Amino acid sequence: MDIMKAVEASQLRELAPFSIGDLIKVNFKIVEGKTERIQVYEGTVISMNHGGVRKTFTVRKISFGVGVERVFPFHSPRIESVELVRPGRVRRSKLYYLRDRVGKSAKVKELIRKKAVAG
Repeated sequence: MDIMKAVEASQLRELAPFSIGDLIKVNFKIVEGKTERIQVYEGTVISMNHGGVRKTFTVRKISFGVGVERVFPFHSPRIESVELVRPGRVRRSKLYYLRDRVGKSAKVKELIRKKAVAG
């Protein structure tokens, strides 16, 4: 069992910190034959599942009026980077209710953090 945990620990990677409701850009490596390219997928994080090596996150975006969701493995070597575009303010751990919403009601409010004033 210790060998399994050691192998899992060696494959874990750290990405930029993000949470549910955040608007993120995922730079994902696409392999087409012998060529590789980076595809940028921008959307709202609606869920995070599992833990450890099996951890995944689901990103939802609206493309030409149609909702598109994609599940990314958190520790995949094909993920080049994850950029936080805008932090979201939510009170749920899963945002599946966004699937039924259209237009402005499908947006997540922005989290505005107050900065400490030194004085």
